[in-house]
Amino acid sequence: MDDEASEHHSVEQSNAAGARAGAERSTRNPERTRAAILEAARREIAEKGLAGARIDVVARRAGTNKRMIYHYFGDKDALYLAVLEETYQHIRQAERRLDLARREPEEGLSELALFTWHYYLDHPEFLSILATENLNHARYLRQAAGIAEMHSNFLTELSDVLRRGEEAGVFKSGLDPVTVYLTIASLGFFYLSNRYTLSTVFRRDLQTRGELDRWGEHIVATVLASVRR
Repeated sequence: MDDEASEHHSVEQSNAAGARAGAERSTRNPERTRAAILEAARREIAEKGLAGARIDVVARRAGTNKRMIYHYFGDKDALYLAVLEETYQHIRQAERRLDLARREPEEGLSELALFTWHYYLDHPEFLSILATENLNHARYLRQAAGIAEMHSNFLTELSDVLRRGEEAGVFKSGLDPVTVYLTIASLGFFYLSNRYTLSTVFRRDLQTRGELDRWGEHIVATVLASVRR
């Protein structure tokens, strides 16, 4: 065997050994491996969408191999669905920490509006993944077990805030929690999903800290104005 062939053979052996070692580590740390795969898939899908995401890139980012991804998730569609479910779980769990039930109605609604805005800013992948799923007409989301219950619990908490505000005489009667939340979400989502075109059209950099803070205050003021008596 000549030197070049010998070197190539050595590289192949090294790669194979590395893959085996990665698989062994994955077997020893299944929860850690699964979490690493989900994180890598989340980044890949957020950047390239479902159609452009590649399993081999996810494996490389996660420090594992494609075989382990198929072992944990089955296929690309199942991996995407797991990412989608985790994406919703993360924001709903973060919202729960606001503890809306213990806040005065106006304070609670203000905190929810501001939290949603800052969550969008801090997690741009959330908006990207939602955009991907909307391109798929929520085909995968409809398969997500527990997604309706997860959001039902959130709407129950928001309904309680609105009810207490009504009873205190500060909110309108008969407010629909879905409408209120859509108002909050749309004010933040539209701004960020169109920030480049809007900045160009209006010749104002909508991504500066001052503009972002100002818009956050506007969201809160708009939401409160829409529910007050």
